Amino acid sequence: MDKQIIIEELLAILEQNDVEIRTEMMGGGGGGLCKIKDKYTFFVDTQAPTAEAASICAQAVAKIVDIENIYIKPEVRDFIQKNKPEGSGEGVK
Repeated sequence: MDKQIIIEELLAILEQNDVEIRTEMMGGGGGGLCKIKDKYTFFVDTQAPTAEAASICAQAVAKIVDIENIYIKPEVRDFIQKNKPEGSGEGVK
């Protein structure tokens, strides 16, 4: 599955879980999940390589979404599993 399609799927999952998505030019190495006043925001770095942005997005999904209790396309689920940080708990929301 194309990395751009994976990013779109992952961003949709984040939005469905009340995460605000912000697209910003951040120099190519930034982006990620942050929490501001009890609300999650995910920054997408428009200058980052697609593969890197997809990996950062997958890590955010793994951190805040219990992926075992929702339907996710198999290719996207595999991508999340491969990119999830070691020792991270799922569904910490």
